[in-house]
Amino acid sequence: MRIFFLLFLVFPLLELFVLIRVGASIGASATLLLVLASGVLGVFCIRIAGFTTALKVRQRMAAGEVPNTEMLNGFLLVIAGGLLILPGFISDAIGLLLMLPITRSIMIKRIALHMTQSAAQARQYQSQQYYGQSRTHSEQGERSQPRQAQIIEGEFEREDP
Repeated sequence: MRIFFLLFLVFPLLELFVLIRVGASIGASATLLLVLASGVLGVFCIRIAGFTTALKVRQRMAAGEVPNTEMLNGFLLVIAGGLLILPGFISDAIGLLLMLPITRSIMIKRIALHMTQSAAQARQYQSQQYYGQSRTHSEQGERSQPRQAQIIEGEFEREDP
């Protein structure tokens, strides 16, 4: 919850503070020109990212491979472009960092690792639920016995209309 507070309240205030300080240092017209130039660069980045990502994804899929890296790369380029479109120098700096291939490759590795770990945990949880092996904690914090699968026996008779 704190991250949303920082993202939506503190970050814009920090951007405004930096924008005012830069405007006081280099002048209002130069600051406005820099903000507009970064916005144009962001739009250009998003357009190029969409085109190149679609092209690379098509090539990988034609080769019979899964385009995971290309999709994440394109996603990060679109994020970089969006950050450049936002007015402010902090978001521009983050956007420019994301435009660098080395930064994107580091981010892609971290995202892929996180996604792999999340998928493994989800598979483990689902298999435990399916086979009735999950353990529950009582309110005292003690472990209880593994749940046994509940078997319901019964008889049925088919009635055809």
